[in-house]
Amino acid sequence: MTVSLENLRRCHIAVDMGAARTRVFVKGAGLLVDEPSCAAINTRTGSLIAVGTLAEQMTGRTPDYIRVVRPVTGGTVIDIEMAQRMLRHLLGDKLRRQLRRKPRLRAAASTPHDSDPLAQRAAIETLVGLGASRVELVDTVIAAAVGCGLPVEDATATMIIMCGAATTQVAVLSLGSIVTAQRIPVGGNAIDQAVIQHLRHHHELVLPSQSVRPIQLALSGDGLTAEGPTSMEIHGRDVATGVARSVKVDTAAVREAIYTPLTAVKDGIGRVLRVCPPDLVADLADTGIKMVGGSALLPGLDAMLREATGMPVAIADRPDLCTILGMGTMLEGRVQPLVLDPLAEAH
Repeated sequence: MTVSLENLRRCHIAVDMGAARTRVFVKGAGLLVDEPSCAAINTRTGSLIAVGTLAEQMTGRTPDYIRVVRPVTGGTVIDIEMAQRMLRHLLGDKLRRQLRRKPRLRAAASTPHDSDPLAQRAAIETLVGLGASRVELVDTVIAAAVGCGLPVEDATATMIIMCGAATTQVAVLSLGSIVTAQRIPVGGNAIDQAVIQHLRHHHELVLPSQSVRPIQLALSGDGLTAEGPTSMEIHGRDVATGVARSVKVDTAAVREAIYTPLTAVKDGIGRVLRVCPPDLVADLADTGIKMVGGSALLPGLDAMLREATGMPVAIADRPDLCTILGMGTMLEGRVQPLVLDPLAEAH
């Protein structure tokens, strides 16, 4: 495995900071934090008003002097100071006191595949600012593969698709390493925006910022498949008058709008398969594709990818938690390292 399992076993805490949610796993205690990655600040005083769920509920409902910010995008910390303040409040005083008692606190942080050195440095500085003496970086793809139970250490190929809020990562793994991978700048947020723009342009309707979050609002029934209901009623605000009103929306048109960003995901899978060694592609015909990440639950997405690739597609049991649970598994030493005995030289 590309990440050192021995170093991870020495870590006390694992942090998965995503564009949508931040999760913290503490060794021996399990998953203790699972909150939205957002914070509300008072722009006049600079004070932090709320973090996590409460801050997310404030989105679009605050006066001018309160701003809701997201210090993480696409798995990369873009505001180190705000990320530290957010994490400090999410952990709480009791948990932070417990962690401070540990001599030379070690932490593990997840980073997207092929993240640049600046993004890696931002993740390290965020946790060092919270008291970590050493930070180990874990590739989110490998952590998610471990978390959903894929045989990453075997010599057979496994394909995993991480459907995040800001990005989608497609990777083929074998012998504990990533053979080939693609990071596509399309995620659940882009799909939400496609629905919002469709309703604005075709129905002159503005949706509240949080009503589109469960995308099933526009995709009830069988989701992206044509077996769902032909139309549904959606409530919003009229663009011109600002008055609340409801419209009947053709679900086929909504599906068509959503297919546009998903085309980039299908193209990314095709690029990965084209550069993948033929023997591994043959394995994938049997093992199929495993989908993880919160956006993997988009209704009908698995069926669409199954049709596009001709391979079996399965969604992990707890797709949104796979990365942090995989990191926890490695922290607690439940992953056996791959041992390759060198062949004895013939004399």
